[in-house]
Amino acid sequence: MLEKLLLLDTKLFLFLNGLGSDKYDGLWLFITKQTNWTPVFLIFLYLIYKKIGMRQTLFVLVFVALIVTLTDQFTNVVKYAVERLRPCSNPNINTIMRVVKSSDTFSFFSGHAANSMAVCMFLYKILKPYYKHTYLLFLWPLVFAYSRIYLGLHYPLDILCGYLFGLLSGYIVYRFYKLAQAKYFPIL
Repeated sequence: MLEKLLLLDTKLFLFLNGLGSDKYDGLWLFITKQTNWTPVFLIFLYLIYKKIGMRQTLFVLVFVALIVTLTDQFTNVVKYAVERLRPCSNPNINTIMRVVKSSDTFSFFSGHAANSMAVCMFLYKILKPYYKHTYLLFLWPLVFAYSRIYLGLHYPLDILCGYLFGLLSGYIVYRFYKLAQAKYFPIL
């Protein structure tokens, strides 16, 4: 069963990765670099600040740092426990795929997908009461994580598992944030 799932995952990866073109490689390399998303993060930060003020925004940033640390460390533990080769490092497929970027670390599961989805879920829960179209935040992790497939760094299953872990951890950290908020900002 697991073998069949991994085979389907590889086939889907090869299809999605094969959709790429040299013309767009630069765009996807830009998209995958986390620091290039700084303007988006600053917009999120401004939207939060505008609704809850400076003290609580700083409080939110502490929890965002906690989320990123949690997801990074947990994904590294899983990656080294599972030791799944990245597509670009897999000798069975790396000659028939588009390798745009290489990495010699392990693949399962995607830290980029986990981080972006966890932060997105957390920010969604915070911003939802204030903004009607907050659900559009979820476009960010979708585009960000697809870049990992496009570049040849992750299989779709790596992304999906990263998303699921991110959703869960983002929600759990949000619940802790609400408990801490009630303790330190009881008026709200």
